[in-house]
Amino acid sequence: MSTAILTGQPVPGSSIEGDLRSLGYDVRVAADTADAETLLAQVPGDQRVAVVDAGFVGHLHALRLGLTDPRFPLAAIPGAVTAQSAGRQALTRAMARENSAGGGTAVAVDSLADRIVTALDHDGTDVHRPELGSLVAAVPADPQARNEARQAVSAVDDEAVRLKSAVKSRDGFFTTFCVSPYSRYIARWCARRGLTPNQVTTASLITALIAAGCAATGTRGGFVAAGVLLIASFVLDCTDGQLARYSLQYSTLGAWLDATFDRAKEYAYYAGLALGAARGGDDVWALALGAMILQTCRHVVDFSFNEANHDATANTSPTAALSDKLDSVGWTVWVRRMIVLPIGERWAMIAVLTAVTTPRITFYVLLVGCAFAATYTTAGRVLRSLTRKARRTDRAAQALADLADSGPLAQGLAGVFKNAAGRLPGIAAPAVALLGGLVLLGLAAQPGFGGPWAVVGAVVYAVTSALAVARPLKGALDWLVPPFFRAAEYGVVLLLAAKAEVNGALPAAFGLVAAVAYHHYDTVYRIRGNAGAPPAWLVRAIGGHEGRTLLVTVLAAVLSASQFSVALTVLAVAVASVVLVESIRFWVSSGAPAVHDEGEPA
Repeated sequence: MSTAILTGQPVPGSSIEGDLRSLGYDVRVAADTADAETLLAQVPGDQRVAVVDAGFVGHLHALRLGLTDPRFPLAAIPGAVTAQSAGRQALTRAMARENSAGGGTAVAVDSLADRIVTALDHDGTDVHRPELGSLVAAVPADPQARNEARQAVSAVDDEAVRLKSAVKSRDGFFTTFCVSPYSRYIARWCARRGLTPNQVTTASLITALIAAGCAATGTRGGFVAAGVLLIASFVLDCTDGQLARYSLQYSTLGAWLDATFDRAKEYAYYAGLALGAARGGDDVWALALGAMILQTCRHVVDFSFNEANHDATANTSPTAALSDKLDSVGWTVWVRRMIVLPIGERWAMIAVLTAVTTPRITFYVLLVGCAFAATYTTAGRVLRSLTRKARRTDRAAQALADLADSGPLAQGLAGVFKNAAGRLPGIAAPAVALLGGLVLLGLAAQPGFGGPWAVVGAVVYAVTSALAVARPLKGALDWLVPPFFRAAEYGVVLLLAAKAEVNGALPAAFGLVAAVAYHHYDTVYRIRGNAGAPPAWLVRAIGGHEGRTLLVTVLAAVLSASQFSVALTVLAVAVASVVLVESIRFWVSSGAPAVHDEGEPA
């Protein structure tokens, strides 16, 4: 139970007590500053507490934004301040200062809550102040000002503001114009019935899995049903985020579920399409795996670039300036958002193509569209990186090292190459990573299944991978290292499985890549949630990217094609078991601060 300390008796006609109780607060009235400090000390340290001026006039949603958002230890709006357990000590210290002689600061502010916020600012404490827009939040000084504030409250429909703010400010064309106009009302319906974003996220996953099952039937009716259900799943996927914003139900677990389930839904649907095609006599498993690899590598490009520049200083770029200028022209904004094929456009395209064409055509169009989008976005980011003058931090370098997913072999060799790597030019890390990947894929693509060439390529790949990460990844293009590693590891699995030419090899490869991709996505979401990278033992247990690559090539060299298929299946199950158990354990019990993931970049 949260506690609100009301400083003084509410003025006649005020709804402040009822508003606070509707937000889940137990209201206690303080006669003066000393009484407020006493009441504050009585509230258990693990509970949220708020100090609210009894003369507060404003919208209920302004109070909700200021006093219930779980993402911030300290937050404030005019006339009210709140602290969660992490910010409790700072709030208590500021309150004590206000209760001492002189209050510690000479501030002409009558509201105790506002004086506390001023004291917190004086201490250099970070206090979140939500954007209120047209919402009213004030502590009027006299009856006339109070009447004016109440008239301003009546003039603005806070429920309309709440519904509008539930929708992401930046989204794709399909989501903005074809889903959000009605999904926000579904979110409100869910909120009024006590449903949580995580429940809606789970419903979206179940719907997508049913869609994949329908696609796996291989019938035209099944394909039509699959397309309809995939769109329904996407509507629910939009709804969960809108519900989180509408009701301020944010959590690290929720952000992880939302992002992880998006990938699980899409890749399960690819598998459903491949199974459906097989029922009709068409083998498209290679296309399905290729689509998953391409989409995952696209995401890794996004993640690596964003982490590399998350806190870069002197971050200027003529290319970025041109991009911002284009964003000021309405039609270019939507064209640029559509051509990168964000999740809304992509799922809508997949759904329509599933319903009216064949799985093979669906995958062909998907691969072409994603390849164009990947080329466009990656080229733009390369240009930005080459033209911006930025100094990247140790945090960014560590994030890229974590995303690289180097195992014991690469880490051990990196120590040997450390001095040599320091003398290489700035472009060396991505160039060496790319060269190693090309050698690996080139040798693995040699005619015939098995043989030593793929193993030789894997050894070369392990050495170049170690050299690429032997020094901190702070170069202009070092964010390309993790995507190059992903493309090489996933690509060699696809090549070797396709060359096996036995039933089950490509589905097994699909499962292995899916399991490894889950580990890589999980790494991203831990970093995004400021929860740190996966534990070192986990990376060692599953070998790192270079260790898994070497193992797969050795298996292809020493086993027959049918045995290789079985080995891939066993490896997929083993990797999935380890990473899933550790990931679920972490996210359920981490206690990380609440966050909200805005989803796949548009």
